[in-house]
This record gives sequence, C-alpha cells and structure tokens, in this order.
Amino acid sequence: MVVVFRASRNTKTAADYYAGGRAFTGPQNGIAIAGDYLSAASFLGIAGAIAVYGYDGFLYSIGFLVAWLVALLLVAELLRNTGKYTMGDVLSFRMKERPVRTAASLSTLAVTFFYLLAQMAGAGGLVALLLGISSKTGQAVVIAVVGALMIVYVLVGGMKGTTWVQIIKAALLIAGAFVMTVWVLGMYGFNLSGLLGHAADVAGPSVLDPGAQYGKTGTSKLDFISLGIALVLGTAGLPHVLMRFYTVPTAKEARRSVVWAIWLIGLFYLFTLVLGYGAGALVGPDVIKEAPGGVNSAAPLLALEIGGPLLLGFIAAVAFATILAVVAGLTITASASFAHDIYANVIKKGKVDDKNGEVKVARITAVVIGIVSIFGGIAANGQNVAFLVALAFAVAASANLPTLLYSLFWKRFNTNGALWSIYGGLAITIVLIVFSPAVSGNKEAMFPALDFALFPLKNPGLVSIPLSFLLGYIGTVVSKDKTNEEKYAEMEVRSLTGAGAEKAVSH
Repeated sequence: MVVVFRASRNTKTAADYYAGGRAFTGPQNGIAIAGDYLSAASFLGIAGAIAVYGYDGFLYSIGFLVAWLVALLLVAELLRNTGKYTMGDVLSFRMKERPVRTAASLSTLAVTFFYLLAQMAGAGGLVALLLGISSKTGQAVVIAVVGALMIVYVLVGGMKGTTWVQIIKAALLIAGAFVMTVWVLGMYGFNLSGLLGHAADVAGPSVLDPGAQYGKTGTSKLDFISLGIALVLGTAGLPHVLMRFYTVPTAKEARRSVVWAIWLIGLFYLFTLVLGYGAGALVGPDVIKEAPGGVNSAAPLLALEIGGPLLLGFIAAVAFATILAVVAGLTITASASFAHDIYANVIKKGKVDDKNGEVKVARITAVVIGIVSIFGGIAANGQNVAFLVALAFAVAASANLPTLLYSLFWKRFNTNGALWSIYGGLAITIVLIVFSPAVSGNKEAMFPALDFALFPLKNPGLVSIPLSFLLGYIGTVVSKDKTNEEKYAEMEVRSLTGAGAEKAVSH
C-alpha cells in the first residue's frame, strides 16, 4: 500500500495511469511481466497438479514457458511500436475504428474475467487453509476482501503503482520458491532422482509416467492436446501481458523485457517441479486433496511440513501478494480497455479530456469489474486454479491472437475479418466452455449437481482456435471492403522500425 501511494503521486495523465508514463526499463518491465505471469495458477495450481498427477501436472509449466517464444518472436516489439495503450489501438490502426475497438474491448473483458476467476478461487483456498476456514461462507468473505483490496490498489496507483507491486511480488515469489526448492532438495542430498523415487513410493509409480491425468481415454488425450495449444498460443493474446509492452520507452526495451521475463519464468517453473514432487513425497496426494483449499494447497502444506508455521506464514503471504498483484494488473487492463477503447474512442469519438474524463471512467470500470469478479470467484471456489487460467488462455488464443497476427502480417485483412474472428472466436469458446465437462456433469465440475456437458473436452482450444483463424480468413474474403494499402504500408514500417510510435526511438 505504501508503494502504491508513493507511485500515485506521479499519476497525472492517461499515459501515467495506463502505461506508467512509459518510464520503466527493460529489466524492470521484465520482472514486472514475470510478476504478472507467475500468478496463483503458476504457484499454487501447478505445484498441486504435479503433486497429485506428477508428469501430467508439469505439462502446465512447459506450456506456460514455451508460450513466451510466440510472444517474443511474433508480438512484443511489433505491438509496442504500433499501439499506444491497448490492443484496440493496434487493430484500429488500419481498420474502421469504432466497431473494431468495441470488439477488442469486449474480448479483453472476457479474458480478464476468466483470469480473475482463477485468482479469486486461489485466494479463497489459500486463506481457508491458513485460517482453517472450511465453510464456503467464510471463504466467500475472504474472496470479497481480496476483491476490495484489489480495487483500492488500482484506483490509487494506476499502472505505475501496479507495476512496482508486481516487481516486489516477483522478487518475493521467486526467492520464496528458491528457498523451498533448496530446502527440499537438501533433504534428499541434492539428488533429484532420490526425491522422484520417494514421490513414486508415496503416490505410486504413475506420477513419473505420462497419462495420470491425460491418458486414460482417447478423449483425455485430445484434452491434453487442446490444453497444450491453448497454453502455447494464449500468452501472445493475453491483454494484461500485451499492455505491459507499452510501459517501456522503446522497442529495444520491449525485447529486453521479454528476454528477462523468459529467464525468470523459466527458472521459476524449474522450481515448481521440485515443489510439486516434494509436496507429493512429503505431504502425500491424499492429504493435499482433503485440505480446505484442495489441490491448490500443495505448496503451503509443503512449507508447513518442512519449515513449520513460520515458513507457511511467509509462503502464504507471498501467495497472497501474488494474487493481489495479478488481480490488480488484470483489473487495470480491463478498465483501461473499456475507458480508452469504448468510452474515449467509440462513445466520445476521441474528444475527451485526458485526465478527468478517460481516467475517471477507467476507475469506475475498475470498481464494477472488481465486484463482478468477486461473485465469479465465489462461484469458482474450489476449482484447480491452473485449470481455470487455461480457460482464459483458450479465450485469448481464440478471440485475440488470430486478429492480432492477421492485422500485423496480412495485407488483405480488413474490418469485417477482424470482427468475424473476434466475435466468432469469443462466442465459440464461451459456448464450448459452458457446455464442457469443466462446468457440469461430474463431481469436479463448477456445478457438479447439473449436467449439460454436450462438448467432450474440458479445454476448447483444439476446436476454437483453428475456427477463429478460419473465421478471420472467411470474413475477409467474403467482404467487399477494400484494403487500405497505404495504411498497411505505414503500419508495416512503423511496427518494424518504431518510427512514429509514442516516445519511440527508430534504429
């Protein structure tokens, strides 16, 4: 809170509120990206998935990490050079502004909502474990408190405050995971195979083999492929990650920030392997499943097992800071998208006071999003947070990524194609999620008492992502809109050189 209040003193313009005044260096932004990306899913969900399912749980770590190569090679620098604050800036550069901005904003809000569900569910499970709250009502109160804190962060600090919170939290999280990793390995004489062998003795040899979670049937194998595609392609379409590239002054710094993020995130995911198998060996999958937070309790229970209440308190505090920081980043992205794209450019047609008009609307939007996410988090409480985040990745990869790539690389792409791929991708993904086994039809679903699971896969990425690319292509080809070749040429030069970009340096 102190950091947020200090940062808020310099928040004077929309550029300060949305992009931190573009004052962050590549390494600072890289650490902040790692802070944004290493969410409750990375820490609590993945460690839990590895502890219970072993090899199959580690696939989340691999998917999340490999995804950064797509972001680095295809999106980071080009996006930084072309846009100003949001994804809508890039898409509207050479297309009809109002319909495209509206679509981009709606898809941003949808991705943010799914991502927020995961963080809120993680908060409920974590504090339930720490305070021994087993009742759903008590956990609902916890989720409401987290939501209220998050709203205060965003209202006061803007992007600058949020970024500093991310940097501090990333340092704490990586340091905490490092200490636990060394501690666990030290118990086995720094012999990883000794740890894996003990985990196999406790949980059964299946934890070292593929297939414990995704391999019993043909459908579950398809589910694994679907999950992998969603994770790898989703990162490059996540609005809160894309928005981070606008907080640096040059395209060169945008590239540096992604390289820093890859190193930090890769290191952390290696730690999750030890933490997950360590929890499986020392705590046991059955104890983890029965804990108040379910699968998400693996890392805190491991901390309690090896370091007692003191280490549990520290790790729980780090996990709590993780959740607060990530939800603040998500909320500012969603509120910026609504205020900048829909309010300032669609409703007011660009005639809006930079400070009082747009930023005021962004703050009101943040409050509304916070309240909606509190109710959503209460409904999703008890779900594996890594799995919930995978749904957000599926929405991002379906609604955002095809449109971004077509816009940056395909000369013929037009407004009609953009609208088809965003709205089509969004609609297909959400419909498939609603009718999937993730929502109903089994005891692990969000609504276990109901059964309307008509679609067999838990993650829709395998179907929704190719369909979204196809819709973007068909929408463009059948449209009578003429491509603005001058605008495309201008966008190409700008995206590759940075000439004409906000506060950019051309090389």
